[in-house]
Amino acid sequence: MANVTVIGAQWGDEGKGKVVDWLASRADLVVRFQGGHNAGHTLVVGNQTYKLSLLPSGLVRGKMGIIGNGVVVDPEALLAEIARVRAQGLTVTPETLRLAENATLILPLHAAIDRARETARGEKKIGTTGRGIGPAYEDKVARRAIRVCDLAEPETLSDKLDELLLHHNTLLAGLGAPTFDKQVLLDQLLAWAPEILPYAEPVWERLDEARRAGKRILFEGAQAVMLDVDHGTYPYVTSSNTVAATAAAGSGFAPSALGFVLGIAKAYCTRVGSGPFPSELHDETGRLLGERGREFGTVTGRPRRCGWFDAALVRQAIKVGGIQGIVMTKIDVLDGLKELRICTGYTINGAHYSYLPAAMRAQAAAQPVWETLPGWSGTTKGARSTAELPADAVKYIRRIEELIEAPIILLTTGPERDDTIMMRDPFEG
Repeated sequence: MANVTVIGAQWGDEGKGKVVDWLASRADLVVRFQGGHNAGHTLVVGNQTYKLSLLPSGLVRGKMGIIGNGVVVDPEALLAEIARVRAQGLTVTPETLRLAENATLILPLHAAIDRARETARGEKKIGTTGRGIGPAYEDKVARRAIRVCDLAEPETLSDKLDELLLHHNTLLAGLGAPTFDKQVLLDQLLAWAPEILPYAEPVWERLDEARRAGKRILFEGAQAVMLDVDHGTYPYVTSSNTVAATAAAGSGFAPSALGFVLGIAKAYCTRVGSGPFPSELHDETGRLLGERGREFGTVTGRPRRCGWFDAALVRQAIKVGGIQGIVMTKIDVLDGLKELRICTGYTINGAHYSYLPAAMRAQAAAQPVWETLPGWSGTTKGARSTAELPADAVKYIRRIEELIEAPIILLTTGPERDDTIMMRDPFEG
């Protein structure tokens, strides 16, 4: 059986949490490998709704969860999330959750800088969540980050805080924001230490042992390819690499053993925050998609921008993200619409493009090239096999496969974990 890596194939919020939860029944370990608590996964199980930001979705299935070194971890947010899901009946202990000892920590000063910068940008805001993810990644690559393992060394913490505050307090003062006191931060870190350290270990070693033992590992990505810091719609992106290759670097796992790469894409398209969105709808149909799909950010609560499916964008994500098969989610949201559109490419200043170029002005100027298909009068909601789907829904799926040049191997038809049609088991490779 192969391992599976799950990543988003649009701008995030594609329903990865539900898919990972469904796939976790076939896995032994579930691994988060990038991002922070700016990414939210919503899982509906019976009458319980779990909203996860840092915890791997497999914990809901009773599987071991691993937070890899590529994740930036806010200790307060992690402990609050553990307490919240425990109150809902989940078992989260050092026996079920492991945290990379070399993962970077998000401190309160990171969130303060994040918010101060967004305020200073005014109308040119990027649309960050203000949770400190970007500034924490900056400290990581600048080699001044405080990591999980540092919590066990008070002297190391003290020395590193001197360097951090020299940099960040200067920046905060320049932005007109309050600065931070070293002793207050040090006391807070030392208070977190006994609660966080029991989860810490060299997770790369556990993953290598699991690989050698033939265990099935599911890698759970956050955000999506078009929010990748290199390959996305820069600068309106997240601060980490979201492509499948990051699963190796973000966990310490062998790149050759990442297994089948599964991309998640909605049957339409959404985006939270600022940035280009060629297939966005500003009309009644866009509002209808948002209402039917309950399109509000899991973490921020912000309404998502909605539009038609962008095949050119997903095809681009498939190529740069290493995606081998697609899960199409929320097809039931399209039920009853008389006409559907698919973006097949773009015109930019009179020229045709089959992809979204990297330059900001070109992205902003991109206009969609549409292909129109008939909708369907029947319902896809709750379908458990392709035989239960309306004929025009099947035609819509097949046309998208042709345009994105990749197979759709799973289809979700509702919010419940079993509202899923599997055409191919990704764990079979």
